[in-house]
Amino acid sequence: MERVRVVVQAADHLSMTGLITYLGSRPDVELLEGTVQAKPDVVVMAVNRLSTEVVSRLRRAAAHVGAPVVLIVDEVGESDVLTAVECRIVAILPRATVSDQLVLRSVLSAASGGGVMPPNMVAELLRHVQRLQQQVLDPEGGRDRLSAREADVLRLMADGLDTAEIAGRLSYSERTIKNVFYGITARLNLRNRPHAVAYALRKGMI
Repeated sequence: MERVRVVVQAADHLSMTGLITYLGSRPDVELLEGTVQAKPDVVVMAVNRLSTEVVSRLRRAAAHVGAPVVLIVDEVGESDVLTAVECRIVAILPRATVSDQLVLRSVLSAASGGGVMPPNMVAELLRHVQRLQQQVLDPEGGRDRLSAREADVLRLMADGLDTAEIAGRLSYSERTIKNVFYGITARLNLRNRPHAVAYALRKGMI
């Protein structure tokens, strides 16, 4: 049997030790020392959340190595789905429900081209695909159209609320509000909050 070559990375010593101990005992897994420079088949990473630093590291690994990633994480949201796909994350395992067997199944699935995603992230990915399809059919209308959540965020920005206040008003996390705003500015090539609000008002979006 050809063994799956795995590199383990973790933000804390306990997770690192547990993953190495379990995966290292498996006859179908070969643990590689060091970093992703070792050319693994799969990278297993345990982190608290998809922070800017973690995403930057994952993007570098995706560009230079291209190995699929099994991510064990404390906190992940629907808005992280596109970042996950971009970083070659094919399996997301919430730490609260993870088990040794689930980690192993995810590693073997990743090595064979499969993946494991939480249902809410699969649903968000499908919604994104639908948005892309709509943009192909109606590129200008699709680009300029705001979702209900995006419009709500911009209306509250126009009212002078900051990120924390908008998050509280809409019952989202501050991180989600920042991601929504980043999505608007990136899609419409806007520079900052005043530019985004002015653009939306001028176009009659809010």
